[in-house]
Amino acid sequence: MELKTTRWSLGIGDDASIATITLSRPHRHNAWTGRMHTELRHLLARAEDDDSIRVVIITADVEGGAFCPGADAQALEGHADRGGYDAGTPPDLATPGYGTADEFDADFAYLWGMETITIAAVNGAAAGVGLALACWCDLRVAVSGAVWTTAHGKLNLPAEYGISWILPRIIGHGRATDLLLTSRRFTSDEAFGLGLVNRLTDADSAAAARELARTLVGPISPHALRATKRQLTADATHDDPSRSVRDAQHRLEQMMTEPDYREATAAFLEKRPPVWNERSPS
Repeated sequence: MELKTTRWSLGIGDDASIATITLSRPHRHNAWTGRMHTELRHLLARAEDDDSIRVVIITADVEGGAFCPGADAQALEGHADRGGYDAGTPPDLATPGYGTADEFDADFAYLWGMETITIAAVNGAAAGVGLALACWCDLRVAVSGAVWTTAHGKLNLPAEYGISWILPRIIGHGRATDLLLTSRRFTSDEAFGLGLVNRLTDADSAAAARELARTLVGPISPHALRATKRQLTADATHDDPSRSVRDAQHRLEQMMTEPDYREATAAFLEKRPPVWNERSPS
């Protein structure tokens, strides 16, 4: 696929398992369009299909001065003129993360169906769909002082893309209710205090996200990383603690038979970094 609204890059050396997707419409402040949505899903599917990629960072073109301020204003005007919503995407969209569980077979929820870890590196304003995208990523790194907002209420729209489900699970029902009902602006610093942002930086959010990614791809085994994400996302969809315990026990019994468990034990005893297999069963 020809990339017109995004960029793709893959790290080298120790960062070879870290990919970066950059939202790139700087002339429109990286505002969201159907084309950007299509390209993002294409690139995430590319990452998910590549066994060597363990973490994907999603950031935005710094020249745009924002992470993603929501849907492009021209697209919003077009919806109004047509008297209804048009996603602007083709029927053959890529489906990364689909097929894991029915609950995740939808826009942005598919990020939770993916095995690859996703980190949002929010380097400027995040509003509407831009905020929803950041929320559905597994982790969030943000530059201090950036403005965030759900935005929808002031546009006579509902809370978008399942943010009414995901946001309370990240920061709690009361805090999410405040942000969703008021559509007020808040900064990434407040978001950090609420627990929505995992790392706050005064400089380059993409660089900070890479530092965070390195803590995942070095000391953590690939299978443990994928298994833990699967546990977290699956457990968010039910309220049965015994189911979680049984699943953990099943995974424990399986993973202790794998070469990476023997390697982890040997590396610990020999006081050296482990050398992981590229791929183990999920």
